[in-house]
Amino acid sequence: MGPENGEFIVVKALEDGVNFIGMTRGRDTRLQHTEKLDAGEVILAQFTENISAIKIKGRAMILTKHGSLLAGREEEGE
Repeated sequence: MGPENGEFIVVKALEDGVNFIGMTRGRDTRLQHTEKLDAGEVILAQFTENISAIKIKGRAMILTKHGSLLAGREEEGE
């Protein structure tokens, strides 16, 4: 799969300090890239020949072509 065929995701931080971590593919999974997002910040990311997984730590809205989901712990009463 070439980069032009990689799927995109959008991540919007719902709180300060959301960690976004891109991980490599291959024999050993390694951290390739990290970002720290504050509330309201958005990152658009693409899966490529090198990036096969993305980890989100913290409350964030994630949008993909397959749908949307919330990452992080839900507050009581939500």
